[in-house]
Amino acid sequence: MAGNGIFAEIIDGDVYKYYSEGEWKTSSSGKSVSIVNPTTRKTQYKVQACTQEEVNKVMETAKFAQKTWAKTPLWKRAELLHKAAAILKEHKAPIAECLVKEIAKPAKDAVTEVVRSGDLVSYCAEEGVRILGEGKYLMPDSFPGNERTKYCLTSKIPLGVVLAIPPFNYPVNLAVSKIAPALIAGNSLVLKPPTQGAVAALHMVHCFHLAGFPKGLISCITGKGSEIGDFLTMHPGVNCISFTGGDTGISISKKAGMVPLQMELGGKDACLILEDADLDLAAANIVKGGFSYSGQRCTAVKVVLVMESVADALVEKVKAKVAKLTVGPPEDDSDITPVVSESSANFIEGLVLDAKQKGATFCQEYKREGNLIWPLMLDHVQPEMRIAWEEPFGPVLPVIRINSIEEGIHHCNASNFGLQGCVFTKDINKAMVISDAMETGTVQINSAPARGPDHFPFQGLRDSGIGSQGVTNSIIMMTKVKSIVINLPTPSYSMG
Repeated sequence: MAGNGIFAEIIDGDVYKYYSEGEWKTSSSGKSVSIVNPTTRKTQYKVQACTQEEVNKVMETAKFAQKTWAKTPLWKRAELLHKAAAILKEHKAPIAECLVKEIAKPAKDAVTEVVRSGDLVSYCAEEGVRILGEGKYLMPDSFPGNERTKYCLTSKIPLGVVLAIPPFNYPVNLAVSKIAPALIAGNSLVLKPPTQGAVAALHMVHCFHLAGFPKGLISCITGKGSEIGDFLTMHPGVNCISFTGGDTGISISKKAGMVPLQMELGGKDACLILEDADLDLAAANIVKGGFSYSGQRCTAVKVVLVMESVADALVEKVKAKVAKLTVGPPEDDSDITPVVSESSANFIEGLVLDAKQKGATFCQEYKREGNLIWPLMLDHVQPEMRIAWEEPFGPVLPVIRINSIEEGIHHCNASNFGLQGCVFTKDINKAMVISDAMETGTVQINSAPARGPDHFPFQGLRDSGIGSQGVTNSIIMMTKVKSIVINLPTPSYSMG
């Protein structure tokens, strides 16, 4: 159970503690932040409302701990990460319970997220040892005018203190995707979890605590974004920010100055269906891609662009599959569960009502009870409708009928987002041409958009983000190159 057994020390009464200097602490503010269960719409958990002074202390200890950690051998860093991964997977049940109650993630998916997170940490440990254990040896005489009198040795060194800010929809997996690369690279890590998902993240952090990482190396600070958000992201002690979320990331990027950024900020992932597509395959992927976790995924299918000649057939196939989706609480492993908050549900409803007013065809009856919205496909969506461009982050899927491939590509590229896209066709030549033309960070051929496996590069264009994620790219991003040049008095050439 959450907050019990090995996790008993992370809670004080009914309020979860924050993590600093290797200890679980209560905030001097005396205040807490409530976390509302999306299903019951009642307070489920409470976390500490940390102060700016506590942020300062966390940054101070993180900077100090990082200096020692950077001198820790790579094999030792990897050993501790493997230990944390094993503890995380061993205690998947209470962490998954938090995910069910905090963010209404279906029970099986919640367990899968925790196990996947443990696998990511272990993979990162192994990959880090490989790529950080190698440097370069450069010869000077490859550049015109130089003799062999200088030898350059390059290696990757840590940036310092990494600030990690994951989103509500994957508060464990997208936290460890930042934590593990930062630690293996020799950085210290300050985690600011999302409010919805904070308790799951605190349980995850305790697994790292139990693994025996040095005090102060990992911190987890909770609180209101309005009070500590900007203070954290603009703190002079931060040397790198890894953020996954929405528009807030754009605001952070404008204030971050010279701090390296890794950001994924959402998408309006288009699914392009050609006339020769396998419609059964396409329909299955549209339903999986559009409605998994109630559409609350950056890589969810957000708009279907289908050739008019096959649109009727595709819509009927998708409707048949949508009719089989189960709707209800996450504890029952329902396909469609409540969206994360009332404000999210209201935003989604606003998009639906706008589409209705402007003439979209409803393929199902629109139904909502509290935060629970039944799956809905909107056909004959037009470009003037908000749903054609805005990211609903819910179980509502627009279908736009197109008369040419060029029309579909134009719609995809006209979006301010550019995370992922997908194309369904039996012609691999067409698929490759379209993939090149789609201005997105990733294009999936004959499959719905997806993040993963976790070592695959993951990046977006335009407002969808800065930099690239994935285990290897994250490790490299959280390091910088250091050069040492050996100067010789006379040229040195091999005997011969």
